[in-house]
Amino acid sequence: MNRSARTLLATALVLTIACGAAGPVSASASADATPGSRPPASGAPRAQDAPDGRALRTAIDGLPRQDAVAALVRVGGTGGAWRGSAGVHDLPSGRPADPAGRFRAGSVTKVFTAATVLQLAGERKLSLERTARHYLPDLIPAAYGEVTVRQLLDHTSGIPAADLPGTNLDEWYAHRFDVHTPRSMVASATAKEREFAPGANQHYLNINYTVLGLLIERVTGHAYAREVSDRILRPLGMRSTYFPGADPTIRGPHNRGYQVFATPEGDDELRDVTVWGPTDGWAAGDIISTTADLERFTTALFGGRVVRGPLLEEMFTLPDASVRTYGSGKPARFSAGLSVLTLGGRQVWGKTGGRWGYNTAVAATRDLSRTLVYSVGATDAKGKDMNATAMGIVVAAFGPPPAA
Repeated sequence: MNRSARTLLATALVLTIACGAAGPVSASASADATPGSRPPASGAPRAQDAPDGRALRTAIDGLPRQDAVAALVRVGGTGGAWRGSAGVHDLPSGRPADPAGRFRAGSVTKVFTAATVLQLAGERKLSLERTARHYLPDLIPAAYGEVTVRQLLDHTSGIPAADLPGTNLDEWYAHRFDVHTPRSMVASATAKEREFAPGANQHYLNINYTVLGLLIERVTGHAYAREVSDRILRPLGMRSTYFPGADPTIRGPHNRGYQVFATPEGDDELRDVTVWGPTDGWAAGDIISTTADLERFTTALFGGRVVRGPLLEEMFTLPDASVRTYGSGKPARFSAGLSVLTLGGRQVWGKTGGRWGYNTAVAATRDLSRTLVYSVGATDAKGKDMNATAMGIVVAAFGPPPAA
């Protein structure tokens, strides 16, 4: 890290400690369920079911660090609740991070898109078995005529990624205010040869959910953002969640996001990346939210109050076991909008999201005995490996993954 970045981070650490904000700015544990979650089981929760407050505090203690400048965490479920925040609102001032601050939630957007598609399927406004070309004949060419709505939902379509300008962080930063339209991204992707036959493999790509966003607009006659807002955000009272459109800023209270950049001299520098155009994400990754709103959404979704009846099972059903991850051959792990991991000996469903300066996750056990929402001000938000602070939070909330 170069001298200016080191000085900025060191100053923030000094200010944070002076303000008494090192470690969790706020942390609380309660035997009550969090707002919107299922009520606790009768009687006092068992000690082993309660969130491990000490481990969670340890996971976010000492921020800002080189990998993250802030963390906002909410753990809930039938065993009790824990909330904590750590780090700084911004590095120059060193003010404590705002636990209610908004942030870019990235690919968590896909959960909202999937839920909206499944609602429409429940209303018989579309069918998961029908092809995307059936609904979008002017946009999906014949070469992709066999791709079904379900294959878009679980990333088994075979449609390759759209071409976007830039091949490295510096070039992406230079193009951060470019405006991309959903139709142009789909046209770019479908002009190329398919990666595999529909349903043969799974390749997690934004393009699948860009097509779904356009499909929502076609069958409803309304803008994607309006439809999701009317169906999910407003009914659940998610007043701090919104879709930014082409606005590169984050409206309302929010903590600043930073990213590590390499310098020509071979050092690293931290750069403020809070303001960044979101149009490349759209229905796949542009939502802005808070941890409280995302917790409310997660408990409502898993509790069957967003997608109702058998269609909810689409979100907890992986493709056939014969479907493998494209390029690696590993088992498929994405369903309609969610993915699944084994943590602490139990199955955890959820979704992560990464936009520059911000890592986000929503996760829960199927029975809502444990839920987790976090936003980490990650300085490596799109790194190949999971952010260290984020990983610490996940392990503290659910337990470690199985040994390799």
